[in-house]
Amino acid sequence: MVRFAVVVAVVLALVLAAIWGFQRRLIYLPDSAEPGSAATALPGARDVVLDAGDGVRLGAWLVPAGGPDRSVAVLVAAGNAGNRASRAPLARALAAEGLTVLLFDYRGYGGSDGRPSERGLAQDVRAAQRYLAEQAGFPPSRTLYYGESLGAAVVTELATEIAPGGLVLRSPFVDLASVGKVHYPFLPMRLLLRDKFPLAEQLATVKVPVTVVLGSEDSIVPPDQSRAVAAAAPDLKSLVEVTGADHNDPDLVHGKQLAAAVATLADTVAAGS
Repeated sequence: MVRFAVVVAVVLALVLAAIWGFQRRLIYLPDSAEPGSAATALPGARDVVLDAGDGVRLGAWLVPAGGPDRSVAVLVAAGNAGNRASRAPLARALAAEGLTVLLFDYRGYGGSDGRPSERGLAQDVRAAQRYLAEQAGFPPSRTLYYGESLGAAVVTELATEIAPGGLVLRSPFVDLASVGKVHYPFLPMRLLLRDKFPLAEQLATVKVPVTVVLGSEDSIVPPDQSRAVAAAAPDLKSLVEVTGADHNDPDLVHGKQLAAAVATLADTVAAGS
């Protein structure tokens, strides 16, 4: 019996070690292919190279405002899959609202150098913010941080250090362990995760206008988690629910309700600057 218990303990230790070593392959699902030129995907856009603080170089596209210019920029932090090419429809929708948009790829995504991690993504989003402030002419007070799913945690962490004009959080989760538990209920997520992304906890310290957008049928991030994030915001301006939308449905990813919510928050930022 003792020998059996030892075997079980060894097997369990090996399984947990494997999960510890390979978990980032489950969290980050990059499309590492080079997305091509900005102008091909979005007429008028231009290619940009960002330099992260640790020397990693990142690909990005700067998309000019296409409608009456609101003089506000949107820094887009993507979710955990794809690359910036898959966010072209979002950039097009926001540009049509008169917003300048910066799409960038995290390390390991879209031809960018490096491998993704929580610490690495924090450096990447800072590189994007520096570019907007120092080269594109948009100080934080005239910038919206827009994060989708995992990206919502990335921009919230950035906001704890460099406050933007406002935050748009699309399909945000409370923290990575909470959403991981939904999909892997048999694993001790809080003990295993190397990357934590404590979104709601950090948001509670951010004193800027916040808009939360969720899909009522989101099967990846439960709507209740996004509502809990909204409840944690000290200055919640709007909670927008896209009825019937799942996590990757076009209506939620780049639809009219979403674009209008971003534009409304941009007007709040412009009025307060």
